[in-house]
Amino acid sequence: MQTIKLPTDVRISSRGIPAGDHWVLGLPAGADPSDERLPAPVSGFLAGAARRHRSKAPGWTAEGSAQIGRRHARVSVLGLEAPDRLEPRAIRKWLDGALSAAIQEGAERVVVRLPSAVECLRSEPDAVRVVASAALSGYRFDRYRKQAEKRERERTLWLIPPGGSEEQYRAARRPGLAIARGLRLARDLGNTPPNVATPAWLAEQARDLASECGGKARVLGPTELARRGMGGILAVGQGSANGPRMVRLDLGVRGPKIALVGKGVTFDSGGLSIKPAASMEEMKYDKCGACTVLGAYLAAADLDLPVRLSCFLPLAENLPAASSYRPSDIVRCANGKTVEIINTDAEGRMILADAIHLAARWKPDHLVELSTLTGACVVALGERAAALFSPDDELADALLVVAGEAGERLWRMPLWPEFKEQMKGEHADLKNSGGRWGGANLAAAFLGEFVGDLASWAHLDIAGPAYTTKPAPGRTVGATGYGVTTLVQWMRSLGTRSSTR
Repeated sequence: MQTIKLPTDVRISSRGIPAGDHWVLGLPAGADPSDERLPAPVSGFLAGAARRHRSKAPGWTAEGSAQIGRRHARVSVLGLEAPDRLEPRAIRKWLDGALSAAIQEGAERVVVRLPSAVECLRSEPDAVRVVASAALSGYRFDRYRKQAEKRERERTLWLIPPGGSEEQYRAARRPGLAIARGLRLARDLGNTPPNVATPAWLAEQARDLASECGGKARVLGPTELARRGMGGILAVGQGSANGPRMVRLDLGVRGPKIALVGKGVTFDSGGLSIKPAASMEEMKYDKCGACTVLGAYLAAADLDLPVRLSCFLPLAENLPAASSYRPSDIVRCANGKTVEIINTDAEGRMILADAIHLAARWKPDHLVELSTLTGACVVALGERAAALFSPDDELADALLVVAGEAGERLWRMPLWPEFKEQMKGEHADLKNSGGRWGGANLAAAFLGEFVGDLASWAHLDIAGPAYTTKPAPGRTVGATGYGVTTLVQWMRSLGTRSSTR
């Protein structure tokens, strides 16, 4: 595994004026533009821009230059919404777009002045989110471009925190950079093409990661999977020459026991129930749940979180072949339950069944599973939000809070008894598809059949936000690393809670 380096080194400016080639400033509507922390030429440019554009709607921009001592610097100002109307996503969009523009111009030292009047920039979680976003500015997945086209220039970004929030931002730098490293790993792995990212390759990346982080790794191949009765993952993987793997990573020896499970279908053709050709190339992203879990594992190691973390990654490639599993097959999973195959494209829940059973046998305090599981979830919530299913109100509430702080949209969905009833099989204990309506809920109900007596578990269907095919300012096409920030901030809160008992 290559060392995970961040595109941008983020530093917090607390005293003095940092040197910068490009100054980036946001000005909320109605806010006072004066700021004694800015160099006089930059402060003067900001005040002039505010006067010229005060009657314009938010979204106005002003570009210019300022002479700061002997240094000639560029200045970019964006008019923002009023402070009480700004939310984290708008701030992130502004930062990402402005920083991407500065980087494209070749700036090696960028200074960002964060406005003081904005409430969603002042807390420690806010600061963590901003630091992580800034550290990833300039990210590109260009490993397969010509060497001359993929050189990364080193750059430094100075953040001038909102007035009175310097302490929060200094405290946020370490977790923010750790999360950014986890996000980069998750994106890099998610973007890796399927001719490289086979189950064996991804398992090796996980093994190397555990070694780098001082953790432990165990990888189960087809023979061991068969010995353990893991028929779900074996069925899905039997149509590919790249055999399936089950990975377990362990980290930490103190604190609450946390199990993370991530779906890792390295390519999903749909199997014999083959998908339409249109957009099938996006199915390399069907491993993003596993990639997110690996990113969270890296960040947890960087932060030495006081949790006992075990990650379970079922890895398989779903292809059509003479050896593929078929609709109407009956498969026995590791917990002994049998599943009638209705659709071979409902493969994610099959490999997760074995992984969740394995994780639940470890008796964790909490189990959280992430997967790009259903298109039905994208129909319900769109491409910017993930669905949360959990029978545990306390766990669900905690995840919703940290997701909101992380700027990752998460919406709780029901686990009604009717969904469980609908997943009962005609000729087996269960079936792997319950029909078109409520497909995301039905899939969650199916997964609930494999947690045993574990009460505190959650399933996150991240099919919508796990990757994007639409470029936008500051956002590259590909895997997003959705869920890394939420998981890490949740584990941080658990570790803090356990250490104060």
